[in-house]
Amino acid sequence: MKKPLPSSYIKVLNDIKSKARIAQTNAVRKVNSELISLYWNIGKTLDSKIKSEKWGSSVIDSLVKDLQKEFKGSLGFSKTNLYSMINFYQTFKDPKIVQTLSGKLSWSHVNLIISKCETPQERNFYLKKAMDLNWSVRVLDHQVELKSFKHTKNAQSNFKKLLPSKSSKLITNTTKDEYVFDFLGLSEDFSERELEEALLHKINLFLVEMGGIFTFVGNQYRLTVDGDDFFIDILLFHRKLQCLVAIELKIGEFKPEYAGKMQFYLTTLNETVKQPFENPSIGIILCKSKKRTIVEYALKETKQPIAVSTYKLTTKLPDKLKKELPTPKQVETLLDLQDKAIFQTASGKLKKQRVSK
Repeated sequence: MKKPLPSSYIKVLNDIKSKARIAQTNAVRKVNSELISLYWNIGKTLDSKIKSEKWGSSVIDSLVKDLQKEFKGSLGFSKTNLYSMINFYQTFKDPKIVQTLSGKLSWSHVNLIISKCETPQERNFYLKKAMDLNWSVRVLDHQVELKSFKHTKNAQSNFKKLLPSKSSKLITNTTKDEYVFDFLGLSEDFSERELEEALLHKINLFLVEMGGIFTFVGNQYRLTVDGDDFFIDILLFHRKLQCLVAIELKIGEFKPEYAGKMQFYLTTLNETVKQPFENPSIGIILCKSKKRTIVEYALKETKQPIAVSTYKLTTKLPDKLKKELPTPKQVETLLDLQDKAIFQTASGKLKKQRVSK
């Protein structure tokens, strides 16, 4: 008979797992740091040779073949990547900036920003966001595609007034004044419940659009106070701030009473749900539209940290493409014709079956 494991086994196992994961993360960061430093130095060398000795494409081709032969492609010595290294050096010539990047971002992050961002201001925006919020490459790419730099400003909130400076800055950088839920596929006429269900169905994309720093806790999260039940639409957890984040969804314009309801939710979360080691809860009210002065007045005297943002379901379609798409009426007609064709085909098959019988 197999001897039972010691009572301390699980604790030791979990401790070793935790230490191993930390060691793995540190090892990856160290390798990544060395790789980015290597690529920057290669870019610097090649940039110098191209300018001083007029190295051309044929020389770079020879360099690629010799490097790939020596390292068998393990360090990404393709022609495209070599030119990306040159671009990297030309974009960030200050070694101190490179040192900062290498400690927090991967080469994929850096290369994506360099290749897709046009101005220093835009590059710096995404670099800072990616470092501050620990964005994955996928989240970063999504934010770049949405043109967050051009369209994003911080959400209206009372964070600065009610939160410590460091926390206020972090959550302010996390929240946006307008979110784009272009992945939902909802029609113009939808209910709050339908909006919530659509977001939950695409929860990963929702979390990416919210900033990529949240984890999902639950929806229609029940709070019981003095025998009465109340439900928060969506409850998230901010991994960096270590706090619960209540999300309320509204299909119309912001109303002042929404702030009072959110304040009640946050007070209840702090009193009955929040763990002792967690920070006070935060609320985000998502509305279809808002009037900024009404939001300002509604949040002015609230005692809980709340942000009010708007959302849109689709990005604006360029006018030149609108002309190429059918109108809703044309789509309806086409679907009716399609349904009739399907029905006629099915009826024809049934008639043939009857005749054959």
